[in-house]
Amino acid sequence: MFKIPLLDLKRSWKEIKDEVYQNWEEVFNSMKILNGNNLLSFEKEWAEYLGTKHAFGCSSGTAALFMALYACGIGKGDEVLLQSNGFIADLEVIYWIGATPVLLDVDPKTFGPDLKDLKRKITPKTKALLLVHMYGHPAEMEEILEICNEYEIILIEDASHAHGAEYKGKKIGTFGKVGCFSCGPVKNLNAIGDAGVIVTNDDELAYKIKYLRVHGQVEKNHSHFFGLNSRLDELQAVILRAKLKTLDEKNEVRRNIAKKYHEALSDIKDLELPPLDPDYKKSVYHRYVIKTPYRDELAKFLKEKGIGIGYYYPIPLHLHKSYLETYKTFLSFPAAEKLAKESLAIPLYPELEDKEIDYIINSIKEFFANKN
Repeated sequence: MFKIPLLDLKRSWKEIKDEVYQNWEEVFNSMKILNGNNLLSFEKEWAEYLGTKHAFGCSSGTAALFMALYACGIGKGDEVLLQSNGFIADLEVIYWIGATPVLLDVDPKTFGPDLKDLKRKITPKTKALLLVHMYGHPAEMEEILEICNEYEIILIEDASHAHGAEYKGKKIGTFGKVGCFSCGPVKNLNAIGDAGVIVTNDDELAYKIKYLRVHGQVEKNHSHFFGLNSRLDELQAVILRAKLKTLDEKNEVRRNIAKKYHEALSDIKDLELPPLDPDYKKSVYHRYVIKTPYRDELAKFLKEKGIGIGYYYPIPLHLHKSYLETYKTFLSFPAAEKLAKESLAIPLYPELEDKEIDYIINSIKEFFANKN
């Protein structure tokens, strides 16, 4: 029997270990741990990769989201639209910034927000849309941008699942006023600890974000405005620079594995697969999330077969205890709730071997053959 984890970080680490250790040695010899050449180089390389004017490394994706909202002037009295199938961090930053979250149902085909629900929820207090590109699938940007432009809504992208994803040839994370990325250990572009990055084409916002992460100190020991401590250190920047070199190549492998899954599993009754991309989209399959009414039974079966699984995410935002007790609001989002109940992530990462992919496919087929 195979033993296939949902994600195996050891495999990708072997590929960059020598390069990382060599560059770390230079960092330790200089002891320039913060604000060094690796951070500056990574920010330049990431901005060039995406095609943005500015990129700023920070301590985490959550910190990136918080600083994006703060820099955009969002606060008390403002409403921020957010799909209910996002990660809890998206909801938390709206709470901590003092704004009011307005949750939306999900489009089960794109995993982005239900655009009809979005339009219904717009009010004179609506200041921003926090858009999550779930599992690495680009949302329908053309329609979303039309809505944001029509109602003068600030678009902030959470592209933490979507490093390198594209919509009509343009990189995800560059459509909004600000794009936010987590680069934590499990992401497509990943450090080995917490890490994040923010991008923008707005010079004024860039100035705010650059210094927000260092206590607002435009000059050393001179705080021009209140900020926080949210720096990306040199050690993580070294890793991200090494990983960035092969990001496109690795994402292409992810798409090829997704295609293999789709071709092998698409005819199974009671199993819904994530969409293959139309010509104008490039997903990066951060997670390969299948849906079935037999989710829990399938999960148990696969674990017994030695196959790692994951739930992304088992509780929609409107049903978290933190939301219910804070806002005393009871919502019903059928699509988000169905997704939470039926979704299951199976292994998909570039280092998977063909024999492992075949084993996963055959195990899923075996499960459903026994159901019919």
